[in-house]
Amino acid sequence: MNGAEKVALITARLQQALSPTHLEVLDESANHVGHAGHQGGGRHFAIIISAPSLSQLKRVAAHRKIYLLFNDLIPDEIHALRIQIK
Repeated sequence: MNGAEKVALITARLQQALSPTHLEVLDESANHVGHAGHQGGGRHFAIIISAPSLSQLKRVAAHRKIYLLFNDLIPDEIHALRIQIK
């Protein structure tokens, strides 16, 4: 699965599970060239999200809720997720 396919998959899972009012998913792999987790790219992503279901949670709980959506992909397909909740 390439970076664009992973962006689409991450986006779909977040939309289905959280119904966000704002969502951006970015492949930041190019910023990590030379890092051990880079492995050819498509493994470092940023999520910028606003969702009513996250707004009542503390930051750690919201991040855990998001990470649970990708348990099957971390750490093999996805090495890192940077999450910004608005």
